[in-house]
Amino acid sequence: MTEALLFGLFAATLLGIARFHKHALAISAGGLVTALVVRMTLLPIDLLHHLGEEWRILLNLAGLLLGFAVLANHFERSKLPERLTETLPAGRLGAFTLLAIVAVLSAVLDNIAAALIGGSAAITLFRRRVHIGYLAAVVAASNAGGAGSVIGDTTTTMLWIEGAKPWWVAEAGLGAVVAILFFGTIAARQQHALQPLSRGEHAPPPIDFVHALIVVGVIAGAISTNVLLDFPAAGVWLAIVLGSFLRKPDWQVLPPALSGTLFLLCLVMTASLMPVDKLPEPTPWTTMALGFVSAFFDNIPLTKLAIDQGGYDWGMLAYAVGYGGSMLWFGSSAGVAISGLFPEAKSAATWLRSGWHVAVGYVLGFLAMYAAFGWHHEPLPH
Repeated sequence: MTEALLFGLFAATLLGIARFHKHALAISAGGLVTALVVRMTLLPIDLLHHLGEEWRILLNLAGLLLGFAVLANHFERSKLPERLTETLPAGRLGAFTLLAIVAVLSAVLDNIAAALIGGSAAITLFRRRVHIGYLAAVVAASNAGGAGSVIGDTTTTMLWIEGAKPWWVAEAGLGAVVAILFFGTIAARQQHALQPLSRGEHAPPPIDFVHALIVVGVIAGAISTNVLLDFPAAGVWLAIVLGSFLRKPDWQVLPPALSGTLFLLCLVMTASLMPVDKLPEPTPWTTMALGFVSAFFDNIPLTKLAIDQGGYDWGMLAYAVGYGGSMLWFGSSAGVAISGLFPEAKSAATWLRSGWHVAVGYVLGFLAMYAAFGWHHEPLPH
């Protein structure tokens, strides 16, 4: 009975966010407090122990969301987006190419940063008239690209720490390519119909190489501290602080980012309070279903449960939980970050209606992986 009540509260929170997205933070915070009271009253847990297990993930997630908001601003101020207008192909191919760039960046960097860089570029390239379906595609490209890399997403890094080989996870790259070819083509057509890629009448301004250097430094800091410390946020903020001696960051980007960060942290904490101690028996089809679940239920606790349970094809799991959250704007940290740049994206109904191709692309990519590699399980050594 208590379990049903907790899941009902979580479902009500998600429905409230979907329906009243302008009050998403207040609804998510209220859902967290209510779930916490119910859990402590009817199904007690050691709260301090629970927070001790979650604090590192939460702190890292907060640091990345806020730090990458500063990164996106440095990228915009570097004038690199204007230079992209001269180098990207014209028409729909240019819009598609930007999505491919986002996916590649995510594989070597992080899905949040890749999404924000793509969103910042879109502001300039499309004169801020960006189709919601294209925004969904930017998020999906960042999540799909990160799913095949052990440094591209928090969930794949968790698998790596537990002993998964990088080439196990890399199989998700095939699913990502198939998905991007599908949804990227449709999203590029949507964007071109609304606002084609814009080339200025005059030559683009010169690149500010100091801002560009700070962008590179933040990326390098994220990658190095992710590999060495499993804490990329530390490298991000170290690079931002050092870069501030060269170019002052625009701290005004932090308040909107903070709202999105607190919103996502509330959802992650609420999800962690759900009394789930086991997932369905691992099969290709239950794994594919987890992708749809991750659009509502945070993928970090899902991945932790899968690791504890074992028996999964880790490449398929990485693709499912990494990509699946793209189907709703609040289903992934990249989606929440993009909504900070484009508040109009905070509508579940519009996201689903305009970004339907993201869900179809997910299924096509998963089926392509299954056809190419089959289902195979490698036990984690840790």
